[in-house]
Amino acid sequence: MEGDQADKVYNVCTPEHCFRAFDALYCALTSSEPISPNFVDEKYPLFVTWNTRSSRAGRPPRLRGCIGNFDAMPLREGLAEYALISAFKDSRFRKIERRELPSLEFVAPRISLLTDFEDASSYLDWTVGTHGIYISFLNPSLYPPSSSAPSPLSSSAYLPRFNSRDTLTATYLPDVIPDQGWDKVEAVESAMRKAGWNGAITEETLRTVKLRRYQSRKCEVGWEEFVQWRRENGDDDIS
Repeated sequence: MEGDQADKVYNVCTPEHCFRAFDALYCALTSSEPISPNFVDEKYPLFVTWNTRSSRAGRPPRLRGCIGNFDAMPLREGLAEYALISAFKDSRFRKIERRELPSLEFVAPRISLLTDFEDASSYLDWTVGTHGIYISFLNPSLYPPSSSAPSPLSSSAYLPRFNSRDTLTATYLPDVIPDQGWDKVEAVESAMRKAGWNGAITEETLRTVKLRRYQSRKCEVGWEEFVQWRRENGDDDIS
């Protein structure tokens, strides 16, 4: 993302965007009429995360869905769309139900607008706590046996022919890596597992990773704030 647009994101990522996502889910579950958003409809890559608050004090929130898109999308459409995809189509979880609404909240990474995408010079060229990572690498099992598997970025005279189906990809948002306590190598290795690679991970396989680093700007709201927002916008029936 260019510098001027990256600067704007500080003003773009606001509670109004969380309300837009919450409203999409609430209306889908209750057949209520959605409230028209009033924020600027700029385009950003985005992720929507749903968590359920624990009924026990001190317990961390429980993840209920997290899905996003690396293609820049209009925020009004994208937030509503991915609020529902994250709530209903994250295959790791059952669908969110109406009875869960009062226990839902946005917690890290909440709504994340992704910014500052850069191609890293190596799989170590990024900063834990600042960057998220998006990795792509050719399936190592497709390389012929060799003591020095070539990097897809190298100038080697011999590289096997691959197609897009042979490429494995995965991402971690910026908050995930420090939350897990990983260093850079551990994070990339975990991402390779997440991408589907179950074989040995060596320095040679790590060097085949192409890494894009990025940052995110986040906002969060809870159910009580959403209810107040609906009431302020004319919904006297919500409780």
